[in-house]
Amino acid sequence: MRRGLLLAILLVTGCTVGPNYSRPTISTPEHYAGTAEVDGATDAELAGWWNVFGDPGLNELVNRALAQNLDVELAAARIREARAREGIAGAAALPQVDAQGSVTRQRISENAIPVPPGSGGGSGGTGFGLPGQEFTSWRAGFDASWELDLFGRTRRSVEAARARTGSAVWSRRDVQVSITAEVADAYLALRTLQHRLATAELEVARQQRALELVDARVRGGLITGQDLAQQRSELDTAKAAIPPLRAQAEVQIHTIGVLTGDSPESLIADLSPAGALPPAPPQVPAGLPSDLLRRRPDIRAAERELAASNADIGVAVADLYPRFSLTAAPALVSTALASLLEWGSRSFSIGAAVNWPIFNGGRTKANIAVANARQEQALITYRKAVLTALRDVEDSLSRTQADRDQLAKLESASQSARRAEDLARTRYKGGLVTLSDVLVAQGRRLSLENQVIETKGALARDTAGLFKALGGGWPELKDGAQS
Repeated sequence: MRRGLLLAILLVTGCTVGPNYSRPTISTPEHYAGTAEVDGATDAELAGWWNVFGDPGLNELVNRALAQNLDVELAAARIREARAREGIAGAAALPQVDAQGSVTRQRISENAIPVPPGSGGGSGGTGFGLPGQEFTSWRAGFDASWELDLFGRTRRSVEAARARTGSAVWSRRDVQVSITAEVADAYLALRTLQHRLATAELEVARQQRALELVDARVRGGLITGQDLAQQRSELDTAKAAIPPLRAQAEVQIHTIGVLTGDSPESLIADLSPAGALPPAPPQVPAGLPSDLLRRRPDIRAAERELAASNADIGVAVADLYPRFSLTAAPALVSTALASLLEWGSRSFSIGAAVNWPIFNGGRTKANIAVANARQEQALITYRKAVLTALRDVEDSLSRTQADRDQLAKLESASQSARRAEDLARTRYKGGLVTLSDVLVAQGRRLSLENQVIETKGALARDTAGLFKALGGGWPELKDGAQS
């Protein structure tokens, strides 16, 4: 009989209710639109993608942000919280033991009936405490309880907690991806603005030279004062373009300061001097869309949340089944401290209990329905994360290709404008054209050079966005870290 009961318990102990998790299969396109390439950037290249720009200043800022950014630190703290919660969930599978000790001084009312020693006890070894007596009761012992995880409630709780720890790890990596891209974007925008600012200052100088020329013509009676007023308006317009560019550049410096975990003005002295605009980066091979399922931390985090919500269903289903627990309370009890440690002072209670809800107004089934609905939401979120990642890559590929096409045409136009300016200067020296013709040619060249600078900056920033879309920027990627 005892062996049969033990065998039954062992068989039931292996039962874990609720659905077992399996990662859902998500279909992805064979390749990205407009490309049939298979090979893409390696994990090591994606892990430190900012090095492709060959800018030591950018590399230093990105590394500083990864080490000091407050969002990264916050994500790390959430990992520690998740791991602590995992420990809390696992603790439920172990016996709970509490040590207890007490001493009680009591006086029995003179108008009361005698009481047994266990209820207050007498003194001097009497069997009863008499009315009017005072006595002390000493107790030292343990209370132990253990809920048997027969239907896997605790195991599912641990499974959910472990999956949420994995989600927190991947969320931190996703923050790292975002931070590296934001630092690079702000830095590249800053360098672009600084070069545009230099071009704007050359335009002011050109307009100033034109104003001097027009003023001389007015004094010579060759043109009217209306031309002079028009030229002054052109000069003021050129000057008005400078303050917004300076303000935008300062905003980018402030952004980088905060991203690196410092105050907004901390990098003004270091970054205010104009630096070289990084050259156009090489074209980034996107690889296969299926690579995103492994590389994108936001997808991996969503998948871990799906696993956790799946385990939550098992926790809810376990409430349909009885819960068994064992309890024990061994103790030493005596009305005299000197005899507390004697064998005769031992006291204990041992018990087993079962709790099986029969009727609770449908609350358990409603909790199961809630868990199923949340699992469905997590699945939708996971699928959406995959689609969003695919869209991010497709958008970035489209933008970078458009930037390259536009840059090629603008650079060709800029070279033509420079040749036209050189020709105008040569003809001016020969007395064939006026200085005004030279200034007009110079203005066209400066306008095109400004567009080239803008497009180079856009290409660099969109390339950074492509690396982010591909899931690059978390350092562990080069080591093939998994969770």
